Amino acid sequence: MKRRFRLTRSTDFRRVRRLGKSYAHPLIVLVTLRNETGQLQIGVTASQAVGHAVQRNRVRRRLKACFDEFIPNIRPGWDLVAVARRPIVEADYSEIRTGMARLLKQAGLMVER
Repeated sequence: MKRRFRLTRSTDFRRVRRLGKSYAHPLIVLVTLRNETGQLQIGVTASQAVGHAVQRNRVRRRLKACFDEFIPNIRPGWDLVAVARRPIVEADYSEIRTGMARLLKQAGLMVER
């Protein structure tokens, strides 16, 4: 995921988690919040409940790669935080991609191009 799309500060993560609307899937929870900048910013997180450091890093890399595919089709002006759930460790990439697409459509953030 390109740097300009990243949500990096812990205060931003907390703000989105506290004020945003969440959409759940067995593998991922997506939290959305409209921002004032007009740019799309995405953060990915995986807690220790997901697994040890190697598993968490792998899950984060897979989620970022999944977002890379969808970035051209996501409406700008939103802060998104994807929270990994434990079953994502055993999931195929195609399952993660399908779950992400479903959450983005459910949130109304997908633009048809």
